[in-house]
Order: sequence, then structure tokens, then C-alpha cells
Amino acid sequence: MAAPLVIRNRNFRLLFTAGALTNLGDGVLVLALPWLAALMTRDAVAIAAVAAAARLPWLLFALPAGVIIDRSDRRKLIARADLMRAGIVLSILLLALGDPVPGAIWALAGLAFLLGSAEVLRDNAAQTILPALVEPQDLEAANGQLWSTEQLTGQFIGPPLAGVLISTGIAVPFGLDVAVLVLAAGLVWLISLPPQVPSRARFAQALAEGIAFMRGDALLLRLAVVLGLANFIAMATITVQVLFAQEVLGLGPSQYGLVLSAGAVGAICGSLLAPRAMRLIGTQACLFLSIAVWGVGYASIGLSNSGWMMGLALTAIMAAAMLWNVITVSWRQRRIPPAMLGRVNSIYRFFGWGSMPLGALAGGAVVALAEQQMSRELALRAPFLLAGLCCLALLAYALARLRLD
Repeated sequence: MAAPLVIRNRNFRLLFTAGALTNLGDGVLVLALPWLAALMTRDAVAIAAVAAAARLPWLLFALPAGVIIDRSDRRKLIARADLMRAGIVLSILLLALGDPVPGAIWALAGLAFLLGSAEVLRDNAAQTILPALVEPQDLEAANGQLWSTEQLTGQFIGPPLAGVLISTGIAVPFGLDVAVLVLAAGLVWLISLPPQVPSRARFAQALAEGIAFMRGDALLLRLAVVLGLANFIAMATITVQVLFAQEVLGLGPSQYGLVLSAGAVGAICGSLLAPRAMRLIGTQACLFLSIAVWGVGYASIGLSNSGWMMGLALTAIMAAAMLWNVITVSWRQRRIPPAMLGRVNSIYRFFGWGSMPLGALAGGAVVALAEQQMSRELALRAPFLLAGLCCLALLAYALARLRLD
């Protein structure tokens, strides 16, 4: 029996370990950043603005990021992006240590925007570099291991750890993130890549080539649009999730961290079991199943009255999300030519992730508008119930138009 990929492949091991560290830091921020925002204000729209600012770079910079990735040493790009993120998180730490001042929430939103900008480069480059590190037949296994580790450290360990750290001081989680980002950058720097022939086309020409490829592949474009709609829906719920947990369910930081960890359990299972599920019921059926589970999960959160019910729903949602990711990421890593992978992957994620800041703002807006007609509790439930209905419409579209070849 062959040794696990993470053991027999040094380069993958370095990327895997660096990813585990950065995702641990990201998982800490999943709870710490909105918690810090909620300490600054109780305005759902202002809190949504922080979440939107963190995702807005995917809408603004995803397209040029792809050209930069195809023209750069991807290893150095990942390491430098992590160092940039460390500096930005250090600034958030200093903001958290400062005395509360009017308008601090908008400074936090600005720093979240800068953090998201560095993340656009880092995440796209990391996904693009993988086919150069592993054999084509190992892509599903490699992606499954990366996604499962991301969820283990980023959702299962990170949020409850953040809850514990917040109890000692709101700035402490940000200090941990700075440390792991610096260490991860050092590990990525040690990766050995085969010789890379960067794109020599002019910036506009290189971008046009990527757009032309995307326009010429109808199925790839449809997948990107469905992902964009799914992420819009997800962000509309995630934005107000911390207020829902605090005000409707009465959860503290440690309890909320455990709820997020329950979602991570589902994500880990979904990542590791995705290849087996694809063999058992087929890739196409798994794709449709993912969307159906999202709809049921969101509606269940909207109807929940306890942390454990919310945790169970998040478990199902995250398992389905990871199943979708393993299927679609591996599929497009094979489908897109290596020389264009950075550009086309970034265009794909422009559609898939560019909708997230709009979804974040929509979640806050739904609560604000609903409060004018109903109680605060019902207004906080509304985004989740609407998300369930929207996923049903998304499933109908997928059944008609998404047929993987």
C-alpha cells in the first residue's frame, strides 16, 4: 500500500503544513473579527460592512490577480502575500488594543479590505500551484486533504480556540494569527517548483486570453455562476450569524465557537469522503445533492432555537460545501491548461467569490428592512429562511443546466 501523499511528497507536505497554519489563523479570525466588530457596534449594517469589505477584493481584484499569478513565481507570491497579511493583522491587533473611539468600526472595515486583497493573491496562487506539485491522478486526494485540513484547523480548532483566547483579551487571537502567518510564509519559501514558463503577453492581452477561454467553455461558466449565487446566499447568512447566535440563541463566544466547530466536523467528513461518494453515487448526483443539502440546512438554522440545532445544520451545510469543492476544483484543475490556470481560475473565482460582498450587504439589509415590519428575532431569522428558498431555485437551475462531461 502506497504511503499517504502528505508523507511521500515533500512539496505537498510543505504546502499542506503552511495551509494548516494559515487556516488556523483564519479560523481564529472567523470568530474574533466579527466579535471585535460586535464590540464596536450593534448595527447589523455596520457589521455587515466589515464582512463585505473583506470579500470586496474578490470582486475588484480577482481578474488582474490571475494575470499576476501567471506572470510570477507562485511560491514567492504565496509567501509574500502571507507576510502582507501578517502586517495587516498586526494593525488590527493594535486597533483592538486601543481605546474605543467613534468610527472605529470603519477603520476595521478598511483593514478587513486590505486583508481580503492579500487573500485574493494568496488563495488563487495556492490553488493554481497544486497541479505542479502532485500528479494528475492525485488531485482529488490532494484537494480533499487540503480542504479537510482547512476545516479541521480553520473551523474545528480555530473558532473555539478564539473563544478561549478572547476571554483573556480581544487582541490575543490576532497576535496568534500574526505568528502563524509568518511561520507559514517560511514553509512555502522552502517549496521546490519545476521550471515555470511565465506568460510573456502584455497584461491586457493575457487577461483577454483568459476571458476568451472562459467564454468559450459554457459549462465552466455555468459552474462559476452557480458558485457565485451560492456564495451570495451563504454570505447573506454568515454576515448576521454572530448576531443570531448572540441575540436569538443566547450563545457566548466559547459556545459560538463550538457551534462553528460542529460545522467543521461536517466539512472534514465531506472533504475526506467526497472521492468515495463520487464513486458510489456518481459525480453528477453528488453535485445536485450538495445544493439540496444547503437549502435544507439554511432553513433549519432559521427555525432553530438552540445552539446544537444550529450546529447540526452547519454540519450538513459544510459537508455539502466540501463535496462541491472537491468535485469542481479537481474538475477545473484538469480542464484548464497549466499556462492559463492562474488567469482562468481567477476569472472563475471572480464570478464565484465576487458576489460575496454583495451577499454580505444583502444579509444586513434584510435584517434592517425586516425589523421595520417584525420583531428583532424574526428579522434575524429571515436571512436563513430566504436562503433556504433561494437554494431550491438554484437546484432547479442546476438540474436543468449543470451536466459535467
